[in-house]
Amino acid sequence: MPRLYWSSILCCHLCIESGKRKSGADLSHVFCTKDAATVIKSYSPELIVHPVLDSPNAVEEIEKWLPRLHSLVVGPGLGREESLLKTAKEVIEKSKVRDIPVIVDADGLWLVTQQPSVIQGYQKGILTPNFMEFTRLYEALHHEPMDSGDRQRSVMQLSAAMGNITLVLKGEQDLITDGSRVISCSTEGSGRRCGGQGDLLSGSMGLLAHWAHAASAAGKLKSVNPSLVAAFGACSLTRQCNSQAFQRHGRSTTTSDMIHEIGSAFKKLFES
Repeated sequence: MPRLYWSSILCCHLCIESGKRKSGADLSHVFCTKDAATVIKSYSPELIVHPVLDSPNAVEEIEKWLPRLHSLVVGPGLGREESLLKTAKEVIEKSKVRDIPVIVDADGLWLVTQQPSVIQGYQKGILTPNFMEFTRLYEALHHEPMDSGDRQRSVMQLSAAMGNITLVLKGEQDLITDGSRVISCSTEGSGRRCGGQGDLLSGSMGLLAHWAHAASAAGKLKSVNPSLVAAFGACSLTRQCNSQAFQRHGRSTTTSDMIHEIGSAFKKLFES
């Protein structure tokens, strides 16, 4: 079963629960700063926590684990401290050498905005920006304001500028593209956009990206981009969880409620 890596602090729990215990990954390794380790470990005894992210030899410590991992999710809770971003960049580069799927979200997208080359052209990379993050990244690459009236055209332009990397623009409809076509995921959610859903999305996407690329390598996915498949699957799963949780909890729905819906949502979407 796949083993995943999250670079995160307080937001990691949702990613880990969605990607590991709930969606079907085997183990979850959390690489974090020393101060965050106790809090993260207290979430669940199942988490494998490495408090090395702010150590002088952080890259070397993380690199030792890369041969055992099948996917990388970087960004949620990372922060924007220069030293942490530098470590994240080096870990991404080493993961690319190992041909590991890399999902970049939250503060990881801030890193990409500053240094697009860190993920540019990597076909197993997926970016998951919200509208504000997307706008910053678009304007950083194109050096001009984005036309918000034609989002499908804008996402294709940004993906192409990033070397046809898979891109998910989160919103009322999630727009997914690899620069050649746009897929819209409009699975009905609840309209309740509680905080933390992006962590659930990126966590499950890390898992599905490994599965999709493994299936492609085995000849089970033909004439389709595995990263697009993974992105669409994770978007659909997150929206289905949102819908089911809202049916139970109404306006009081939180992302923690959504996590409890992952098993039944996964079965409904992918196993029925």
